[in-house]
Amino acid sequence: MDGPLVTWDPDGVRAWADAAPEDGGVLVHSLRGFIDAGRAGLLVSDHLLELSEPVRVATFDIDRLLDYRSRRPEMTFSVNQWTSYDEPHLELDMLRDVEGTPFLLLHGFEPDILWERYIAAVREAVERLGVDLVAGSHGIPMAVPHTRPLTATLHGTDQELLPDTPSMFGTVTVPASAQNLLEYRFGQWGLAMVNIAVHVPHYLAQSSYPQAAQRALASLEAVAGLALAREDLDPDAARADEEIARQLGESEEVQALVDALENQYDAFHEARGRGLPIDDGELPSADEIAAEFEKFLAQERRDPPTGA
Repeated sequence: MDGPLVTWDPDGVRAWADAAPEDGGVLVHSLRGFIDAGRAGLLVSDHLLELSEPVRVATFDIDRLLDYRSRRPEMTFSVNQWTSYDEPHLELDMLRDVEGTPFLLLHGFEPDILWERYIAAVREAVERLGVDLVAGSHGIPMAVPHTRPLTATLHGTDQELLPDTPSMFGTVTVPASAQNLLEYRFGQWGLAMVNIAVHVPHYLAQSSYPQAAQRALASLEAVAGLALAREDLDPDAARADEEIARQLGESEEVQALVDALENQYDAFHEARGRGLPIDDGELPSADEIAAEFEKFLAQERRDPPTGA
C-alpha cells in the first residue's frame, strides 16, 4: 500500500516547536489495545484530552495498522438505520497540563499489524520533536480487592527512572503487544520510556474503573513532572464505588469472596513486609472470584429491578 504511515501537520509541528520545554518534552501514550483492565488507559487519554484544546501534530494511517477481522469496531443500529460508528484512529496531539506545560499525547487504537514500522515511526516522532521521555499507562487484572489501595507496577528502559520498590512479579512469559514491543525496542536503542501497569481488581477488569485511571495519572505526574488534575475524576470514582457497593450488598456470596480476597491481600503484604513466604491457603483464586462476580452481574442484566 502506497503513502506514508504518518502524516505530519505543519501547523502542529510548528506549534510544538514554539512551545516545547527547553529541558526536553514528554510524550504520553495511552492506547486502546491488547489489554486495558478497568479501561484505565482509555480513561486516562479521555481525561487528558479534556485538559486543553488539542493541537494535531501527526496522524497515523490506522487503516494499515488495524486488523478489522480480529478487532471489529462497534457500530450502533437504531430502528432502521446505522446511527454511529466507533471510528478507529491513532493520533499525536499537543496538549497542556493544568499549569500550562505542553506535552504530547499519542492516543487511539493500538496497532494490530506492521508493529516494527509503527515503532520506527514513533521513534522518528520522538527524535524529530525532541522528546526526552515517553510514558504510558494501562490496567492489568490482578487478584486484589477494590477495598484496598490500588497498586501499580512501573517498568521501563532505564532503572534510574523507576521507583525503588519490590516487584510483585518474577520472570513471566506473556503474549506480545505493540506497546510492550515499543518499550523493548526503545530499550535497545537507549531511549527513555516508562510504563505504568495499574493492578485492577480482576472482577472489575471489564468495567470502567475511574480509580485505576487516577492511580495511573498519579504515577504519570510523578514520572513526567506534569500536573494532570486527577481529582477531576473524583465524582466518577465515587459513583463507581456506590455501584460496586450496591451490587455487593445484594449478594452475600460475592461479598464473602471479596472478603476472602481482602484476607489474601493483607496476608500477602504482611508476609512480604516481613520477608516471609506467602501461603494462600484455601482462599479462592482470582478466576473463581471473577466468575462469581460476572455471574452475579449477568443475573442483574437479565432481571432488572422493578421500575427499570
